[in-house]
Amino acid sequence: MVTIGMNYEVREGKADAFERKFALVQEAMRELPAHVHTELFKSVGAPGRYLIVSEWHSREGFDAFIASEAFHRVTDWGASAILASRPRHEVYGERASSPPAGRCPVAHAVR
Repeated sequence: MVTIGMNYEVREGKADAFERKFALVQEAMRELPAHVHTELFKSVGAPGRYLIVSEWHSREGFDAFIASEAFHRVTDWGASAILASRPRHEVYGERASSPPAGRCPVAHAVR
């Protein structure tokens, strides 16, 4: 298992469009065998900042996803219309199992 943090800065007035597109991407990701779970978090102090925390069965599965044509279409759209800066992806950790029920995957990943 691997947990990835994807940090996004969204242009002013584009938050709704970003969140709608994320919902579509999240739905498509549910069909990927390497994908486990993904959540979107919005900053309270900086309204245009978002964090997507995504769990994958393997780093190779995540790498295949971000190399896919579908991912590139979404990121091209985002870069031209939605994002204020280039996204940053971080690997929080790799582990052999899922976090215990009710536990934060990021906290589990960095232990």
